[in-house]
Amino acid sequence: MKLECLVIVPTYNERENIAELIRRILAQPISVEVLVIDDASPDGTGAIVRRLAAGDRRVHLIERPGKGGLGSAYCDGFRHALARTRADLVFQMDADFSHDPAALPELLAVARQEDLVLGSRYLHGVTVVNWPLKRLFLSYGANLYTRLITGMPFKDATGGFKCFRREVLEAIDWSGIHSDGYSFQIETTYQAWRRGFRIREVPILFVDRRVGISKMNRRIVMEAVWLVWRLALRHAFRPRPRARAPRPLEPRAREG
Repeated sequence: MKLECLVIVPTYNERENIAELIRRILAQPISVEVLVIDDASPDGTGAIVRRLAAGDRRVHLIERPGKGGLGSAYCDGFRHALARTRADLVFQMDADFSHDPAALPELLAVARQEDLVLGSRYLHGVTVVNWPLKRLFLSYGANLYTRLITGMPFKDATGGFKCFRREVLEAIDWSGIHSDGYSFQIETTYQAWRRGFRIREVPILFVDRRVGISKMNRRIVMEAVWLVWRLALRHAFRPRPRARAPRPLEPRAREG
């Protein structure tokens, strides 16, 4: 029996990318479905996904009434995955092709042995294409800063290409997460790390978006600056639980 996988993709004004992205995700040699969380994109992204969902049961759409942010979109998507699906593994990825759908099988293979897999841009040097130096220095510096303050050993805690085992999502308190952007990625990984889940980074090639406009802004950066201190101070005198023993992942028995 194959593992059941769900890929969550938040969108806002991604009509140029979303249909092709979904096609490439579904073309991968894994059992996978796609859940798009659209924040009422004025460019009609939601309508495109709605049409695709009408013709393919593997495509799903949650339409939100307005722009609620990346973090809350993922929280809604993860809650949906836990409540409405039987997915063994849940991926998250961007809609702009900065994350290559062809890397999904590799992340899945690692997730058979690990609890959370991080697609890393900085594991073996820098594997980022087409970013201006200012953006690269900001991202690399943010990850160095995060490691120093929180103690997490990961080279890329701010990346958005991840694969969670279901039990990791079940352990995270989604109602207590209100961060966005960089901060959301840091906070979810930190929660998994503090709970002793096994986390592994795998190198990915990150290519800057081919069309559209980046959602990065000063507010998102400053939110991340303060978040790492809040996380570190919250657990300053609490030892981190010992890492869990390896446990190969097998598909869960299906009811009925």
